[in-house]
Amino acid sequence: MAKPVNKFKNFHSGYVKKTITVNTKIPKIWRKISNITNLSGWVIDVKKTIFLSKKKRGIGAIRKINFKDGNIVEEHIVRWEKGKCFSYIAVSGLPLRVYHATISIKSLGKKSARISWESYMNSKKMTKKEFEEFLSFIEIFYQNSLKNLKSELES
Repeated sequence: MAKPVNKFKNFHSGYVKKTITVNTKIPKIWRKISNITNLSGWVIDVKKTIFLSKKKRGIGAIRKINFKDGNIVEEHIVRWEKGKCFSYIAVSGLPLRVYHATISIKSLGKKSARISWESYMNSKKMTKKEFEEFLSFIEIFYQNSLKNLKSELES
């Protein structure tokens, strides 16, 4: 007898965290990641990013990211600690009710640091399998983007 497939759609929560060690100084890392509309070259599949706010840095800055697949995500900066971290929320463009992410830098010495990209999310109504597939996609997205960032920073 076949196992029943759970097609019940519900809300799901999840957490993703990826880190990478980079052999460069924190100010160089911060200059790169805090330029929140210059994502091409390190964040995978980004076509174009523009500001939707007059503010370009810090809490209240808003960006719109156009991805190569046609998806458009709007994000608002909600935390900003210069040289250390920033957090943002996505308000549209993802199959989520809540998406809160933080990119942070931790010194490991004079010329070495750990960059972390982590997020909490809560889905729109979907099956558990659909949500697990989305979490897996985000993990791969973060991992590949961080590898690109490391390559750019160390070159």
